[in-house]
Amino acid sequence: MEMQTTDAGEIEVWTPEEVNAALDRGEIALIDVRTPQEYMFEHIEGALLLPMSFFRADRLPSQEGKRIVFYCGSSMRSGKMAEKALAAGYAPVAHLQGGFGKWKEAKMPYMGTDMATGAPKTVTP
Repeated sequence: MEMQTTDAGEIEVWTPEEVNAALDRGEIALIDVRTPQEYMFEHIEGALLLPMSFFRADRLPSQEGKRIVFYCGSSMRSGKMAEKALAAGYAPVAHLQGGFGKWKEAKMPYMGTDMATGAPKTVTP
């Protein structure tokens, strides 16, 4: 895990492997800040959707028992939302290094769309 320094403080930057392991152990609440359309097409299984355009840090779940980790497509939006959460008093907060693109590059499993039927399907690269 790396640390990112922002005006609001330090944000943890997790690798896809770290996020996947913590998600499997039930230690994190993974929040996707992409658009509903991006989420519906493909997303990390078990991730909650909270689009950046609707983001309100005061409505985030408590971190009691689970760390909040944000992700987006490339880590730009998730970094901004992690900074907003940190500024609102949530600490520590984290986001996925390189976003969903890096997740797929690391060959982690995700929910995709079966192009023949439009139905969701598990993708295990």
